Amino acid sequence: MVTPPEDHPATEAFLAHRNLLFTVAYEMLGSAVDAEDVLQETWLRWVGVDLAAVRDQRAYLVQITTRQALGRLRTLGRRKESYVGTWLPEPLLTTPDVADDVELADSVSMAMLLVLETLAPTERAVFVLREVFDLGYDEIAEAVGKTPAAVRQIAHRARVHVSERRPRGAVSATETRDALAAFQRATETGDLQGLFDLLAPDVVFLGDGGGVKQAVLHPIVGAERVSRVLSAGLRRLTAATLQPAEVNGHPALVLSFDGEIDTVLALRIDDGLISGLYAVRNPEKLSHLTRETPLQRTT
Repeated sequence: MVTPPEDHPATEAFLAHRNLLFTVAYEMLGSAVDAEDVLQETWLRWVGVDLAAVRDQRAYLVQITTRQALGRLRTLGRRKESYVGTWLPEPLLTTPDVADDVELADSVSMAMLLVLETLAPTERAVFVLREVFDLGYDEIAEAVGKTPAAVRQIAHRARVHVSERRPRGAVSATETRDALAAFQRATETGDLQGLFDLLAPDVVFLGDGGGVKQAVLHPIVGAERVSRVLSAGLRRLTAATLQPAEVNGHPALVLSFDGEIDTVLALRIDDGLISGLYAVRNPEKLSHLTRETPLQRTT
């Protein structure tokens, strides 16, 4: 956690924009731990800046954060190559205002963060800064070291790429809660048919144990195969506690054993059916679920 000294002249501006900067870094990286490291690096560079020469402190801070996140994103890419099993984004317990901001909630959903994983680093940075934070092309160009014309082309290419892969329509919180409630009922009553009826024919189940906790190592595709995997998993949940929570701006389930968080289950819903199931079990990715994380698009 970045804790700048209160008496430093750069502190006020940094703290004023801190939630925005964290959100930029998190959307680029999908990792809260790495986003915190990026903010630490941003602060160390910010304190060395001549503040009198900075016309727009917010824009300058976003530029520093973006550059640091781009460097970290390339490092993350190398780490993922040796990651055991499927890599999923780090889930965050979010504040109610994140869910109220539909665009922000959509951009930090597990489903969207996985779509962003399919972009090249610079494409991801440009897409996030333009589509989520509505920065101008000139400002983005400064942040990523490209010309405004090049940024326009990258933004267009990234927008097309994302639109082909993002959820097919807006999903209400009620739909997601209903699907999660059905899943919870299935665990409590053994009504697997009720759960099967909620699965899209091409549903994909992803699990992330990081080589530390047992999880499916490869994507499980198809309603029948997913339902069989879930059936096997449900048998070990008799001693577990399932609690609804707001995770990444959307309803999710948090599974605990003896008060210890074991798994976060998030959903992707398309056309009223569950098309994606994401189970994060890697303990290193569950540390931010002990407190709400404020996310912000504007300041």
